Amino acid sequence: LLMMLSFLVILYMGHVYICGLIFVIEVLLFRELVTVRYNTFFHIIEETIPLFRTTQWLWFVTAIFYTYSEFIVEMIKSNTSLHHLLSYAQLQSGISFLLYAGTFVITIATMQRDHLRFQLNQLCWTILVLALTVGQLKYIMHNVYNGLFWFFFPVMLVISNDTFAYACGMTCGKKFISKTFFKISPNKSWEGFIGGAICTIITAWFLSRFLAKFQWMVCPTNNFSFYPRKLQCDPHPVFQSATTILPIQVFELLPSLIAHMIPGIVDICSVGGDIESFTACISGEESHTHHHFELVVRDLYPIQIHALGLGLFASLVAPFGGFLASAIKRAYGIKDFDSIIPGHGGLMDRMDCQFMMALCTWVFYNTFVNMATVSVPKMLYMYNLLKDSEREDFLKQILEINNLTQEV
Repeated sequence: LLMMLSFLVILYMGHVYICGLIFVIEVLLFRELVTVRYNTFFHIIEETIPLFRTTQWLWFVTAIFYTYSEFIVEMIKSNTSLHHLLSYAQLQSGISFLLYAGTFVITIATMQRDHLRFQLNQLCWTILVLALTVGQLKYIMHNVYNGLFWFFFPVMLVISNDTFAYACGMTCGKKFISKTFFKISPNKSWEGFIGGAICTIITAWFLSRFLAKFQWMVCPTNNFSFYPRKLQCDPHPVFQSATTILPIQVFELLPSLIAHMIPGIVDICSVGGDIESFTACISGEESHTHHHFELVVRDLYPIQIHALGLGLFASLVAPFGGFLASAIKRAYGIKDFDSIIPGHGGLMDRMDCQFMMALCTWVFYNTFVNMATVSVPKMLYMYNLLKDSEREDFLKQILEINNLTQEV
C-alpha cells in the first residue's frame, strides 16, 4: 500500500519526477542483476581481475547516457523554446561514441589470460542485463511525455495481471487442469494464467475509459517542469467518446450461435446474392443471404479497443519476463534478487514483467495511435540546418503547395 501511495504521489508531481524515478529504478535493477554473478563468483574475482565492477558500471553509464541523451535531444527538437540548446544537442552522438570506445578499450585492457573465458562470459552477462533493463526501457521516457496514460496504464495492467493471476491460482489452481503450467515456475498454474488474463482484459476495458477522462493523463507535453502544472490540450481522438462500428472480422472469429447472443448485434444480409446491396436480415425472406454481423457501439472511447490489445499482451507475453527472472534465480540458487522491498524481495522481483510491456506500449503507440512523427518544431529544427539556397528552395516549394491548396 505504501509503495502504491508513493507511486501515485510521484505521478502527481509530474513528468520530470517520474523520469527520475525510472532512472533510480534502472540503477537498482542493474545493480541487482550484476550482483547475482558477482556474489556467485566472488572467489574468482577477488584480487585477480582488476576493475571488474568498474567496467560493468562503465557499460551501464554508457548505455544510460546514450538512451537519456537521445530522448533529451528529441525533446529539444520538438520544443522551439529549447532550440537554443541545439548546438549542444548535436554533440550527443559524439560523446556517446567516446564513452563506448573508452569503455570498450578498458574492458579489453583489463582481461587476464588465465580468466579469459570467465571474463567473456561476464561481458555477455553484462550486455544481457543492459538489454533487459536499459534496452527494453529505452523508450519509456517517450511513453511518459506522450501522455501519462501511456506510462501509468501499462504499469497498472501488469500489476493487475500479477494480482489476478495470484488470486485465481490460489483459489482454483490445479483444480481443473492438473498439468504443470511452466516447469521453471512450478507454483504457477493454468487456472491462474487464464483467470489472470480474463480479469486483466476486463480491467483494461474499464480502466482505459476512466483514465481517458483526465487531461493530466492524456495530454502530451514537451516541457521540463519541476512543479505540477495543469495540462490542457485537445485530446487525441482515441480519448474522445464516439460511435463506433466494430470491425466485422471480429465476429467472423466467433461461432454464429455465440455471435447471435451478443446484445445489439445485427445480422446483415445481401439481397438476391448482390454483394453490393446489404440490409438487415428479415427472418423468412428467401432473397436474404447472411453476409456478416454488425455491431454499433455508442459512447465508446476508441482507447478501450486499443486497451484490449495491450491487456492481451500484458496477460500472455509480459508474464514471460517473470519466468525469465525465475530461471535466473534458479540458475544461481537464490530466492530473491535483493531485500530492498520488505516482503517482496528486490526491484527485479517486482519489475520483471514491466520491461517488455513498456517497449510494447511504445511500439503500439507509434504503430496504431500516433503514426505521424513530424511536428512543426521539428520542421523548424530541420529548416535551420539547411543552407541559404536550400531554404529559398524550401520556401518556394511551400508557397507552391499553399497556392495549390487554396485553389482546391
